Amino acid sequence: MKNNAVIERKNVKSEDKWRTEDLFCDIESWEKEYSECEELIFKLGEYKNKLNIENMFVIFELDEKIGKMADRLYVYANLKSHEDMGNNFYQELCGKADRLIVKYSSACAFIEPEILALNENELKKAAEGTIYRHFILNLLRNKKHILDTEKEELMAGMYELASAPDDIFSMINDADITFDDIEDKDGNKKPLTHGKYQKYLEDSDRVLRKNAFKSYYKSFFSLKNTISKTYAASVKKDIFISRARKYGSSLECSLYGDNIPTEVYKNLVSTVDKHLDLLHRYIELRKKKLGVDELHFYDIYTPIVKNENEKISFEQAKQTVIEALSPMGGEYISVLKKSFEDGWIDKYENKGKRSGAYSWGSYGTHPYVLLNFSNNLNGMFTLAHELGHAMHSYYTWSNQPYIYGNYTIFVAEVASTVNEALLMEHLLRNTEDNDRKAYLINYFMEQFRGTLFRQTMFAEFELIIHEMAEEGQPLSFDTMTEVYKKLNKKYYGNNIVIDDEICYEWMRIPHFYTPFYVYQYATGYSCAIALSKRIIEKNGAKDYIEFLKSGCSDFSIELLKKAGVDISAPEPVEKALKVFENLLCQMENI
Repeated sequence: MKNNAVIERKNVKSEDKWRTEDLFCDIESWEKEYSECEELIFKLGEYKNKLNIENMFVIFELDEKIGKMADRLYVYANLKSHEDMGNNFYQELCGKADRLIVKYSSACAFIEPEILALNENELKKAAEGTIYRHFILNLLRNKKHILDTEKEELMAGMYELASAPDDIFSMINDADITFDDIEDKDGNKKPLTHGKYQKYLEDSDRVLRKNAFKSYYKSFFSLKNTISKTYAASVKKDIFISRARKYGSSLECSLYGDNIPTEVYKNLVSTVDKHLDLLHRYIELRKKKLGVDELHFYDIYTPIVKNENEKISFEQAKQTVIEALSPMGGEYISVLKKSFEDGWIDKYENKGKRSGAYSWGSYGTHPYVLLNFSNNLNGMFTLAHELGHAMHSYYTWSNQPYIYGNYTIFVAEVASTVNEALLMEHLLRNTEDNDRKAYLINYFMEQFRGTLFRQTMFAEFELIIHEMAEEGQPLSFDTMTEVYKKLNKKYYGNNIVIDDEICYEWMRIPHFYTPFYVYQYATGYSCAIALSKRIIEKNGAKDYIEFLKSGCSDFSIELLKKAGVDISAPEPVEKALKVFENLLCQMENI
């Protein structure tokens, strides 16, 4: 095998792979359950136009049984596909799972409209004292946005069309796009992949950083027309759905399900905008510390404090994360250790593997974590982050019925970021060397820049683009790139060169295909800073774990209030920005 070559999936060690056989032992058992699920979907469809107070709970139970099976089938197909995006067999299996979801969505489309056609007082009375009370009350809240049965069936049938932009971008980004090899300052050739790109940007070799940056965006630029049309189609899809369901905007449509006022989104943007001088100061400090005449965007990830390229193995990262999360208590740590021992995690990059990292799974099984682990501090923080998601899923699935066995997108990033914050607190608390402490402070500031500032910039970009489309303005590569260029200028200030390549960055962000998702990284980060301090300083772990157990049994803002933070007010974002300012002052004084 060539030096630095990416390993084939078939050569990955079993201990480094997740255990998908915990979902299905083989493809035959998957096919068998698929057939059983199809039969139950047909049976569910027979209740159409027959739902009443008497049989409503029977229908709920059947729908739950199908939902569990369909989730499991869908997750398995996608996990296998993500192991190697070039494996056509599992791509076809994903297509089959997609079609099953469409059938299921169409078959159950009658349920909510027919429930809402029942007498409201009788419905509330029937739900009182049952696990379905919150579900019914929330359904009534959504009444004006739920269509009649025929239209709901049409909307369900649109599933494959609606998911097409995301699917197309995933294939471009994970399977089709290729990158030229690059050279370091000594002329050594190095392969460029999604997984290696971030690592190269953190390297001290400026020639390597620049070449990685140029080559990476050259590949995206070569696909500018295809990706522009794909994202424009995704935005139009968002607008179509919001108008079909009678929302005032695509932003309102995306936030309404979590009962989040649009003001929370806009307040985040305006609050961060007011404090962009802090980011400008940080960029000025970075330029000074790096000692460069011009600061470029390929210079903003490399540490401004040397750490001698510290290598952190997966085993070291694992042990450190376990120690850092010890304030959570013995039960939490016991489950956390199981994640390493019981096949939850797929650790390393291999040829064709989906880029990035995530936690996923299906109710009734353990969570799954996809990594492309890099042997550095960032790799350790990614591990802590995704395990935060996994533990959230574990606690929710273990303590909530299926109907509440998920957590909303709004709180999805809280648990992951609490883990990161606790890890950082642990590292700073156990570091006596001043140089290393300065390095960690710099890393902490980079988390703020990358999460609170950068994700808010992404959120502002999404808002502008959707508002342009809602006003009837065409979305072309040039118009979207110009919007992104202006935002980079506003956020990063005058002490950095706005490279052409950074203006194409919007083309590579997968989360843009889930509308108005990314702002929750910023709100979640702000909540996490507050919650992590509460866990350490006020023994808040018990309240926090109750939050993890709650799933979607209440509205997100209310669940966070019970855990000790109120994100409906600007205060958590303001406090997080104050922490960043304190870190900045420390760095300026070093």
